[in-house]
Amino acid sequence: METKVKISTTYECSLERAFKTPILCDVSKVHTGYGLMPKVTHCKEDANWGQPGSAKKVYAAKSLTQKGGFVSVDRVLERIENKYWKFEVTDFQSWMLGFSRFTGEWQTTEIEKDKILVEYSYTLRSDFTLLYPLNWLFANTFWKTYMNRVLNNVMQMAYNSEPYKYD
Repeated sequence: METKVKISTTYECSLERAFKTPILCDVSKVHTGYGLMPKVTHCKEDANWGQPGSAKKVYAAKSLTQKGGFVSVDRVLERIENKYWKFEVTDFQSWMLGFSRFTGEWQTTEIEKDKILVEYSYTLRSDFTLLYPLNWLFANTFWKTYMNRVLNNVMQMAYNSEPYKYD
């Protein structure tokens, strides 16, 4: 089963900032933790991160659901400059309510100079039929709230011209 959650907002910054900040900046400032979601601490094996086909190992702090350390692998599936990212989170190192992968999309559309529509979505995939109601509830409550926190973190980083960590 796939559950898709989509949110959007408007950023008042350059198109480049709205597009590049969520993927190319320090992910520990994007995924700062919330509830059961641990804070991302760093990444490894990320030399080519940001290019289609690239991957990185993500590490997180200890939480109620994670022992800390290596937690998942992120992959860039598609990049259309200043328009669209498609990325995937897989290889979860702890049980994630039966989810096997998350596929994210980040789309930017320039409405006018320094006014950018950001559309952010995640498709959460689960292969366990009995967990579908719980998966749907998780995606449409907790995950949607978490995504809003990410949107706000990225917005602040874009507004503060946070340096890009990757090309």
